[in-house]
Amino acid sequence: MEELDPRQMRIGDVDRRRLADFLRAASTQGRLDAEELDERLAATTEAKTYGDLVPIVIDLPGYAGVVEPSDDDTGAAGLERYEGYAPDVHPRPEPSTKAASVPTGAPRYGSSVAILSGVDRSGVWEIAPSHTAVSVMGGSKLDLREAVFASRETVIHAFALIGSAEIVVNERTQVLVEGIGIMGSFREGRSKVAPVYDADSPLVRVKGLAVWGDVSVTRKAPRKRR
Repeated sequence: MEELDPRQMRIGDVDRRRLADFLRAASTQGRLDAEELDERLAATTEAKTYGDLVPIVIDLPGYAGVVEPSDDDTGAAGLERYEGYAPDVHPRPEPSTKAASVPTGAPRYGSSVAILSGVDRSGVWEIAPSHTAVSVMGGSKLDLREAVFASRETVIHAFALIGSAEIVVNERTQVLVEGIGIMGSFREGRSKVAPVYDADSPLVRVKGLAVWGDVSVTRKAPRKRR
C-alpha cells in the first residue's frame, strides 16, 4: 500500500491552534496587520490537511515547524513559545495570579435564549464554563468585555436559526471559532482593537450552528464609562 503524502494527512484542533498561535506571534512582531491576521485565522479554521496550512504561512520565517505532523499523539510535542506570545495549549498552566473575584450581586448565566425576542448580556456578569446561546428569529448579544470568567477556558455553544448571536470580547481574550454556517454565517469578524495576551488571558471556544442566521465574534475596545 502506497504511503500517504504527509501533506494529505488530516489535521486536528491542536494543529489549528498551533498555527493560530504562530500567526498571532507574527502579528505581535509586526509581520501581519490586523486584516491579514483575520484572513489567515479564517483560513486556518477552514483548513483540512497539512498541505492546506502551507499557503497560509509560507511567507513567514520559521513556518516549517507548524505545518508538519507532530511526533506524538496529541500534536503538542515540540511546540515552542513564539517570541512575544504564549500559545493556546490545553491543558493550560495555572494562572500566576489569583482568579478574579465575582462582584457582589453580579448575576451568573449559563444560557441565553432569544425566541422571537432579544437577549443582551453586558456589563459585569459571570459566565459559566459552558454557556448555551440560542437565537430563533431573534437576537442575542453576549458582551464579555467586563464579564468574570468562572473558568480559564469557556465554551459557548451558539445556535442561530433565522436569527443572530453576537459575541464581543476585549483585547485580552483569546478566541477559537469552530462553528458551522449553513445558508448562514459563523465567523470571527475583523477586530476593532489589536489583541494583547498575557499569562492569565481567558480562552473562549465558540461552537455551534447558524442556519439562515449569523453567529459572529468581534474584538472591541473596553466600553466607555458614562
